[in-house]
Amino acid sequence: MVVLAVVLAIFLAAGGTLAATYNRLVNVSEQVNEQWAQIESQLQRRYDLIPNLVETVKGYAAHEQEVFTAVAEARARLAGAASTSEQVQAANQMESALARLLVIVERYPDLKANEQFNRMMDELAGTENRINVARMRYNEAVKQYNRIIRTFPTVLLAGALGFDQRPYFQAEEGAETAPRVNFGK
Repeated sequence: MVVLAVVLAIFLAAGGTLAATYNRLVNVSEQVNEQWAQIESQLQRRYDLIPNLVETVKGYAAHEQEVFTAVAEARARLAGAASTSEQVQAANQMESALARLLVIVERYPDLKANEQFNRMMDELAGTENRINVARMRYNEAVKQYNRIIRTFPTVLLAGALGFDQRPYFQAEEGAETAPRVNFGK
């Protein structure tokens, strides 16, 4: 009888530990999902703002079609991205296209004085700041999640329970170099 009670106690303790570990993994996984949703929300805000900004700039710089096309293509890639890594790559392409658009803005002083343009630029700057904060929070959540699933003894259960490492939101290779815009055509 004592042996049965000991075996039952060990079984209950192991089951309780397994349940607690699983619940902890679900909790940190959901924190990562929540932070990714914040990034997506801000990317959507940027996505919605871009067409208005482009149309305003087009009115002043109609002959800069190549840059407008790059912005439109980047926006389409962002809308069509299915996975996290595709969304990261599309967001980085959007940032590059926006940087080229801002170079155009520098060439048109009248555009910078336009009130509507200034409002949209303020909105875009605010959105970019929100995206950066959301990325930072996402990467912090991923760091915590990845650390938890890779530490002992959780590592013994995480893979078996379907909890794999999550990718960080990282800049594309070459992002440290400002885009080059050539208007010599």
